[in-house]
Amino acid sequence: MTIILTTNAALPEAAATSAATGGATPFGRLVGALIASYGGAFITQVVPPSLLLAIHLTAITGSGATAAFSLVIGLGGLFALIANPLGGRLSDRTAARFGRRRTWILTGGLGGGLGILALIFTTQLWQVIVVWCIVQTLVNFQFAAGAAAVVDQIPSDKRGSTSGAIGFVAAAAPILGMVAVSAASGNLTLQWTIVGVAASVGAVVAVFLLRDPQHVSTDGKGSLSARELLGSFWLSPWRHPAFGWAWLVRFLVTCTFASGTYNAFLLIDRFGFATKDVAPVVLQLTLVSIVPVAVGCFLFGYLSDRVRRQKPFVFGGGVASAAGLLLLAFATTLPAVFIATGCIGIGYGMFLATDFALCLRVLPNADTVGKDFAVLSMASALPASFVPFIAPLLLNLGGFTAFYVALAALGLAGAVAVMRIPEVGQEGDPRFAPITRNPQLPLSAAPAPIEGIV
Repeated sequence: MTIILTTNAALPEAAATSAATGGATPFGRLVGALIASYGGAFITQVVPPSLLLAIHLTAITGSGATAAFSLVIGLGGLFALIANPLGGRLSDRTAARFGRRRTWILTGGLGGGLGILALIFTTQLWQVIVVWCIVQTLVNFQFAAGAAAVVDQIPSDKRGSTSGAIGFVAAAAPILGMVAVSAASGNLTLQWTIVGVAASVGAVVAVFLLRDPQHVSTDGKGSLSARELLGSFWLSPWRHPAFGWAWLVRFLVTCTFASGTYNAFLLIDRFGFATKDVAPVVLQLTLVSIVPVAVGCFLFGYLSDRVRRQKPFVFGGGVASAAGLLLLAFATTLPAVFIATGCIGIGYGMFLATDFALCLRVLPNADTVGKDFAVLSMASALPASFVPFIAPLLLNLGGFTAFYVALAALGLAGAVAVMRIPEVGQEGDPRFAPITRNPQLPLSAAPAPIEGIV
């Protein structure tokens, strides 16, 4: 699972207008709805890959659990990648009386919760794959609709507090989920039930609090053509070089944080933990990883604004994450694993603090911000599939040492690649990749809605 935290600037100006119209949700209720929806969705996405799927697949496949896990997570990530922009488009086109956003928040949350409960009864690998891919699809529909609700209704002067609340939920909800399932350690059925109930309750609370005023979609009229849908997944890096480099940096550095889904297997394989004993340690590693991410987003984002620089933080994030992975590759004690995991969390928090602002700066056209952010979301979502797909090869070649060293190399490559992007105030400098932008459509103009968070 990959978490994307948007900055204030990423939200279009149209939100202020929508919020000012009648029927919008009062701000306090809207934030409560977003916390409930995102909380359940993040628990659904993070807790099973971090712990429950590893235990379940070990019981089903035995010694082949690592390869099976890679296949399940990889295919699930691929479905999430496709579902997020598709969910955003479907949400925009929905005309249900229940509301175009509420419909998909409820469908995604309840459907995802039922899918989690269905995993209890899976006894073969193919069943796990099918159900997990369905869960990923539905939860990403929920994410996309929630993000669109932010765009519709959050006024411009309250975007900072809203982004902070969502960022806190992104870090805190998985921790609470891990604490809850760890308290039920040894009872896998109860652990799955906790996750499923959290997903469903979060969605129900969200739609209860959220008002969903009717809007006229500006995303075209009539049916959604296949060509229009496919166009949402592409922006030429040759025509827009700085955007292409930003996409590559985001993909490479995000691969480093995707290593966290293998913590349980590392503990079982290298340190001899039994599956029934691994949950508390995985929880501790999750805390050591996610807390620095949350703190780093706020701290380094503030520092970036103060010094008006972005690239040093993206570069530092890639280097710090790579350093943590190299330490993890050769760790022979649990304290070393914890130090390495914390280092990766600090690096990824430093990266997230400024990466989104950097990406916003290289967008080529204010009229297509929604589509272009969907393309950027792919760079953050693909590692969830890419890392599990390359993991079996690397683990067979050199075990976890080869696996972590390879991911460290990707992090370093991402840190180097950011040097091709111009810094703030250096736009137009021939030493860097050019930022292409329609001069008649400045980025400060009201962009199209962001389609989702992956």
